Amino acid sequence: MARSQAAGFTASPLQLQLIICCLIMLSLLIKSAETINCSEPTTDALLTALKKNIFDKTEIRPVINLKTPTNISVSFTLYGIFDVDEKAQILNAFLWLNLGWNIEGLSWDPVECGTNRISLPRKQLWRPDVVINEFIDENKVPDTYYVYIENTGEVIDDLPIHVISSCNLDIYTFPFDIQNCSFTFNSYQHTIMDVQLSIGRPVEKSLEISLGVMTTKGEWELVDMLAQKHTIPPQEMNISRDTITYYIVLRRRATLYVVNLLIPSCFLITVDLFSFLLPPQNVDRSSFKMTLILGYTVFLLLMNDLLPVTGNTLPLINAFFSLCLALMVASLLETILIINIQCGSSNYGPLPRLAKVLFLNYLAKLVFLSKKPSDQNWDLEEHKTETHRCDPVVDTPPSKAVHNTTPTLQELRKISHELLSIRQQVDKHFKTDESADEWIHLGQVIDRLLFGIYIIFLSVTLLMKLAGTINCSEPTTDALLTALKDNIFGKTEVRPVIYPKTPTNISVSFTLYGILDVDEKAQLFDSYIWTYLMWNIEGLSWDPVECGTDRISLPRKQLWRPDVVINEFMDENKVPDTYYLYVKHTGQVMDDLPIHVISSCNMDIYTFPFDIQNCSFTFNSYKLFAVDVQLSFIEPVEKTLKNSLDVMQTKGEWELVTILAEKPTILPEDLNNNFDALIYYIVLRRRPTMYVVNLLIPSCFLITVDLFSFLLPPQNVDRSSFKMTLILGYTVFLLLMNDLLPVTGNTLPLINVFFSLCLALMVASLLETIIIINIQCGSSNYGPLPQWAKVFFLNYLAKLVFLSKKPSDQNCGPDEHRTETKPCDPVVDTPLSEAVHNTTPTLQELRKISHELLSIRQQVDKHFKTDESAEEWIHLGMRRVPRQDWTLEGLGVAMHDVLLVEQVDGDGVGGGGRGTTGGGTVTTGGGRGTTGAGGLEY
Repeated sequence: MARSQAAGFTASPLQLQLIICCLIMLSLLIKSAETINCSEPTTDALLTALKKNIFDKTEIRPVINLKTPTNISVSFTLYGIFDVDEKAQILNAFLWLNLGWNIEGLSWDPVECGTNRISLPRKQLWRPDVVINEFIDENKVPDTYYVYIENTGEVIDDLPIHVISSCNLDIYTFPFDIQNCSFTFNSYQHTIMDVQLSIGRPVEKSLEISLGVMTTKGEWELVDMLAQKHTIPPQEMNISRDTITYYIVLRRRATLYVVNLLIPSCFLITVDLFSFLLPPQNVDRSSFKMTLILGYTVFLLLMNDLLPVTGNTLPLINAFFSLCLALMVASLLETILIINIQCGSSNYGPLPRLAKVLFLNYLAKLVFLSKKPSDQNWDLEEHKTETHRCDPVVDTPPSKAVHNTTPTLQELRKISHELLSIRQQVDKHFKTDESADEWIHLGQVIDRLLFGIYIIFLSVTLLMKLAGTINCSEPTTDALLTALKDNIFGKTEVRPVIYPKTPTNISVSFTLYGILDVDEKAQLFDSYIWTYLMWNIEGLSWDPVECGTDRISLPRKQLWRPDVVINEFMDENKVPDTYYLYVKHTGQVMDDLPIHVISSCNMDIYTFPFDIQNCSFTFNSYKLFAVDVQLSFIEPVEKTLKNSLDVMQTKGEWELVTILAEKPTILPEDLNNNFDALIYYIVLRRRPTMYVVNLLIPSCFLITVDLFSFLLPPQNVDRSSFKMTLILGYTVFLLLMNDLLPVTGNTLPLINVFFSLCLALMVASLLETIIIINIQCGSSNYGPLPQWAKVFFLNYLAKLVFLSKKPSDQNCGPDEHRTETKPCDPVVDTPLSEAVHNTTPTLQELRKISHELLSIRQQVDKHFKTDESAEEWIHLGMRRVPRQDWTLEGLGVAMHDVLLVEQVDGDGVGGGGRGTTGGGTVTTGGGRGTTGAGGLEY
């Protein structure tokens, strides 16, 4: 019955009116408690009222109940983009930051107080510790002092910030790259239970305003701006910070790089492409290509400042330049090979059958190159001449031979003899046999084939706790703050312990947020870390229920702080200021600090660029001994490593490999004299890709060119100038890459030894080339080769390098000897009466012609033939270089006179002997006289 009456109870209208009146009165009382009353509508009256309400509350959040979170609205305007440093992975920008929050319990009547807002000094109010996580340097901007307070209690704070922030830059597509840098806003100390963030205005509006006010029109342009509010799981509310991330999308203006880098590089590679059209037999193409490579390295030297430097990813443009250089080196090596084939073809054996079929038949058709047909008329005439010359001479009867042997005929035969010798010399010098023609044609096919591959490759590339308890009068912020002021705010000078002999334990940890730079010369390690310190204030505690919260954030300057430092710190900590730390109800203090650490580090760069560095962070109290301050680890070092790898923002030249930690042991008797310490070891590894591509590979290219330059015949190509140009190109290359090499006086990097060795080899090869050229070009002026040199070089070393002296032409030896001696032998004149009788004007002219031809032939013999001593010196020179078949100063082919001589008797009648010389058939014999007039039959 009672239950039904209770369930059926209804309020009467009078009761409802009473309830409503009570609610209205309650709301009026609350409003009157929150509203500032001004005695008059003047600034002084409003300022006096504000001093009583907010000016004494700058240490804690402006809330009535500490469990109420403060909402901070965040927005900004990007005013300028100053610089993007790819190597340090840093974005340098200037922005206007807009923050807004409410002061609970603060309001005034705009009519009563004369204004709806007032500007006040920022230092008179509580300020949120909202920071940009990526900020790694000092905010170097002019100070601004004032904020606006609206009559509703809303605070509007605008701050200029010069942001030097870390940004993970990917320059693979440089100069057409688009970068996405982030600004992560969060409270540095307050968790989401105390401070919550919200986006102040739509991100599209921020982008529009930024584009309208941006003053910098440099290399980078703002493309887009995005924003994200991160969701935090409920179980992490007590430890996580509320964050808002803005993403700044930037695009590089590529015109400068296209005009100054890509287009000139394409010009030079095009010149190298068209250089294949230079005939190697007429133009020194090797020197042309070497000069082109030198010009390309000088071009890269001039444009070096425009190229990005980073060890994370290799920019595609660097790969393009390396590819261009590789193509130039490859074409130079191919040219050396072709010159070697074409200039030394006459000294090679027949072309192998496989090479004939593959190159001269199939590949020749593939590159549209067929063997040039011989001139039919010339071949026919030559065949006839050779056949006529080489056929056996049918002797005429003696009477007829005697009858036809007149002085005129004898002179004509002498002229014919000299002309035949000259022609044979010229034929041997300018004409190649079929084997040499095939080798030359092989070189042409390879040249044309590589030319086509070059074009195709370029086309494909371009299209890629407590002793006592604090009591709070009420669970409000003011009550807790009053209690804390009486207990800890006046004790910042001494350690927070009851007894001075009690040591304070400081727990230490850190997170490595960014690796900014490693300076090998100064032995400095530049990094950005977040440090975590925890300690207890003895005698401090409160009841979370009685005081309304289990922790409170307080200004760091109001509490005692440990003087824990990093021993290796070598410079000023240039980071944005953070103001607050947490004090828990148990008396535990949690302090987080950002530190830009520039620390000393003993670096060993012997194995550069494959080096691994081990830098240390030694945490200890700067002044307090171990008897007063003791250090311990907050978390295992494996957790420190994992956290660092998770939040690492820089992806530059160095990567974090591992973190190790140790705590040095201090003996009890040394506690009064030593500092307690914790040592962390940061193990870093250099990313070597950039150095391999830009240093080692090009150096190997150039030393390979120097190796292949031994194939250039010194008698056809000025090899000394080629090698000198190569050395000059190598020194320019080292000058170009000088900024990439480490500079230190501790140890000499192995790569420096490698470069010095390469240069020494080039210089040694140049000196060797000078000696060889001197021997081969001046051999005719030397005396006979010493016997010990003959035995040592021509017998033993020649076999060691698989080079034997080219044998003389066996078939030409006897006849050549006879031919050479023949012109110098006196000609036996006919009897005086016959000579006088046959001395006609025609005979006199023929004798003059014969005399001049004899002189010409002797000059030709002197030019084309070397003596045995000179040949030995030349052969000695060949022992010192890879095999080249040359035996003659300045021309590259040994010339031998091949003469067809016919001895006839005094009556001019030839005998019946037959000898073969150079493929011809000659009839020589023993006639009746041995001193008769010489004659030739052909």
